Amino acid sequence: MRPLIAIPARFAARTSALRYAAEANARALIEAVWRAGGEPVSIHPADTGTAERLTRFDGVLLPGGGDLAPARYGATDTHATVYDVDPLQDTFDLDVARHALESGLPLLAICRGLQVVNVALGGTLEQDMGGPEHEHRHVVHPVTLEPGSVLARATGAEKADASCYHHQRVDRPGTDLRVTARAADGTIEGLELPGAGGWFTAVQWHPEDTAHADPAQQGLFDALVRAAAR
Repeated sequence: MRPLIAIPARFAARTSALRYAAEANARALIEAVWRAGGEPVSIHPADTGTAERLTRFDGVLLPGGGDLAPARYGATDTHATVYDVDPLQDTFDLDVARHALESGLPLLAICRGLQVVNVALGGTLEQDMGGPEHEHRHVVHPVTLEPGSVLARATGAEKADASCYHHQRVDRPGTDLRVTARAADGTIEGLELPGAGGWFTAVQWHPEDTAHADPAQQGLFDALVRAAAR
């Protein structure tokens, strides 16, 4: 039996092939979990019963998506570039992150997922990295991984080429979170939680973009599914 990997769905306003708005996950993400031997399951965002719903799953993948509401990390203003904020999505993702970490459920957090974990543990975000010349949208760049980290072990590397799509980044890391990867400009690209009850790592980039051709990126999904199988 393939381990069940819960992936919170993302609200999509325009899905012409389906005729209606939808809850979706990227095909590349689903395929990376499948290649790793997992059974990817999109789960509906809801504001109640998160802990009970997750008991049937063996692992969790928090995917990318729109921005968190700045108020979630104590900001009193909202930058003009903040987009696709959804209160229900925020509530659900934060609940999923907290429950997975508290219960020891294996967790891989990607892009928005990393930011969700950071905020769930009391961290803050930089709402915009400074415009097109500074943001990491449509960028593939090298990141340096901390030797011996969960991230380095999963990828089997101390440097990796990261496919990025984000205009926000971690400002202050959450309680007890450890930085495990950075880009050349200092952007935090990886986080983990020493002493976490279960397998966990978070990356600011999108490993699913290149996992089909890059064993280091596929290694993140492989490691999640191995932990879930245990």
